[in-house]
Amino acid sequence: MARDIQLKERWELLVEKLSAKFSDGDPLELDAIIYLVGVQELGQYHRKYKKDDKLDLMHIAICRLLEPYGFYEFSFFDEDGWPHYNVLEELPSLKAGEQTVLMKEAIVNYFIEKEFIK
Repeated sequence: MARDIQLKERWELLVEKLSAKFSDGDPLELDAIIYLVGVQELGQYHRKYKKDDKLDLMHIAICRLLEPYGFYEFSFFDEDGWPHYNVLEELPSLKAGEQTVLMKEAIVNYFIEKEFIK
């Protein structure tokens, strides 16, 4: 239970910090934070993205976020600088709530690793 409380507190801190930096006061939702991770991983901050690019950025983020869990492995950067990953293990069937908890945990760990939060 203490782990759940710690995750909740860290998640709320992260949302607050990211929202202050990237939002007009509205708290960022999970998908928006995943998108930000994708942009961070691509490293091409000052460009406009098309709808398909945005989906690709979210895919990059999910691969990167779940890499420490053994689901994906970084493979290479293509000629445009986009990272590519190999699937190591298929994602298990999770209920929606379980998926959300996994992603929040992975995002919190990512931002701890990047020293954005503690």
